Amino acid sequence: MKDQTSRIARTLRRYWPTFSGVIAIVLVTSLSSVPASAGSAPAPVLTWADGTPAVAIPNSPVAKQLSWMLGVGSLLPLSAKEESAHFDAKFVSDEPVAQLNGAFESLASTGSEVTLLSLSDETPTTLKALIKIGSITYNAQLAVDAKGLISSLYFTLAAPISIPTVTSWTEVDKDLAKMAPRSSFLAAQLNTNGTCSQVHAVDAGTPRPLGSMFKLFILGALANEVKSHAITWSQKLTLTASMKVGGSGVLQFDADGTTLSVEQAAVKMISVSDNTAADMLLSLVGRSAVEAQVRQWSSHAALNQPFLSVAELFVLKEHDYPVLANHYLSLSSAQRLAYLSSTVDKLSDRSITSYASPRDINSIEWFAAPEDICHAFAGLTTLASEPGLSPISTILSTNNGGIKLKPSTWPRIWFKGGSEPGVLTLGYLARDNSGKTYVVIMMLDNKKKAIASSSTLLGLGVAAGALNLLRAGTR
Repeated sequence: MKDQTSRIARTLRRYWPTFSGVIAIVLVTSLSSVPASAGSAPAPVLTWADGTPAVAIPNSPVAKQLSWMLGVGSLLPLSAKEESAHFDAKFVSDEPVAQLNGAFESLASTGSEVTLLSLSDETPTTLKALIKIGSITYNAQLAVDAKGLISSLYFTLAAPISIPTVTSWTEVDKDLAKMAPRSSFLAAQLNTNGTCSQVHAVDAGTPRPLGSMFKLFILGALANEVKSHAITWSQKLTLTASMKVGGSGVLQFDADGTTLSVEQAAVKMISVSDNTAADMLLSLVGRSAVEAQVRQWSSHAALNQPFLSVAELFVLKEHDYPVLANHYLSLSSAQRLAYLSSTVDKLSDRSITSYASPRDINSIEWFAAPEDICHAFAGLTTLASEPGLSPISTILSTNNGGIKLKPSTWPRIWFKGGSEPGVLTLGYLARDNSGKTYVVIMMLDNKKKAIASSSTLLGLGVAAGALNLLRAGTR
C-alpha cells in the first residue's frame, strides 16, 4: 500500500482489524468496494445539543474542502467527476472513486450525525480537525494544493472503540436479532477427531451467503495441492493486469509484473481478504479442485456449482445489471459454467461501477451453513498439523478479526469473515491455554439493505462473549 495508508494502519490496527483506502477503517471482510449503504449520513450538524453555535469554519481553501467533506455522506456514492472536482490528480490516481466511496461510507455509516468539535493548526492549505461521527470521534488532517484541491486526507481514531461483550447465550440470541432479519449462528467445541460438538446454535444448518469467507475453501484446496506436491508454498506467481480485481485487498494496486510466492498470496487472501490473490490462487489450483473441497466440507456444495471467481461475481452484479445476472440465473449448472467461459470471463470488472445495495445475495454468491464452516476450520486444523503444511496456521492467524480476547488465555486465534452489501459473516477458531479448541460462526443477511457497520461491532462482542462462554462450559 501507499505510505500514507501504512501510517494510518499503525495508528488504527490495535483498535480495529484493518483498514481500507486512505481514510477509513473496516474489518477485512469486504468483498465489494462499498461496504455500507449509500447516503446513510445527512448533512453535518453545526450546532451543539443545547443549541449554541458549533465550531466556526474559516473562509480558506482548505476549510472550504472541510465543509464539503463534512456533508459528503448525503452525496454518496460520488462520481468520478465529483472526485476530480475536490481531489488533486495524484489523490485520484492513488484512490479510485469506488475505493474512495467505500472509505467514506465506512466512516459515515457509523452514525447519523456528523459534528465538527474543534479545529487546530490552521493555515490556508492545511488544518487538523476533531470530528465526531455518530458515537466515534476521529482526528482528521486535511491539506489542499495550490488550486484548492485535496491532496491528502487522514483519519485516525481519537479514542479506542468500546465493544461490549455478551455474557449469556440469551444475549447472543438478542444481539443476532438486532443485527439482521436473517441470521445463522454456531458455537461449538472442536474435538480431537476433527468433529464439531454443538453447544449453542441458531439455524446452524441453514446455508447463507458467505462473502469473502468462501476463501477458506480455496485455502483448503491449495493446502491439498501442496500436500500432493503439485504446488509448493515458495512457488512464484506473477501479477498481470488481467488478474487484478477490485474491492478488498492490496494487490490490485501493485505494478504489473510483481512477483510473490504462493504462501504470500495465501496470506494476503486471508489476512486482508485480497480478492486478486483469491482469484490468482483459484486459477492456480483450478475450479474443479475447489469444488471438490467444498463437497468434502459442506452439505450444500450444489449451491456453489460452478464456483465463482470474484471477478465473475463482480461482472454479474455490476455489468449491465441485472441483464447478465438474470440470464445466468436462468441457466442450469452446466450451462452457467459455459456462460462464464463464453461471456462473463471476457468482461472486465475494472471499468464498471460499484453497488451499495444488496444484489442477488441469495442466488449469486458463495454459500454454506455455519456447520459447514466449522467442518472447514476442522479440516484446516487437521491439514495444518501435517508435514509441510504449517503455513496454514500463520495464514489464518495473521489477522485476528479485531476480536478482544486475552492473548494469554487464547494463544491461537484464526479468523475469516466476509461481507458485501446485505451480507456479513464472521468466523473464529480459537484455542485456549488448556489446549481446547472452539469455533464460533456468525452469518447475517438482509436482501433489502446493507448491514450497518454497528452490526460488525455488535458481532465482535458476540463472538468474543461466545468463546468465553464456551471456555467456561456454559450451556
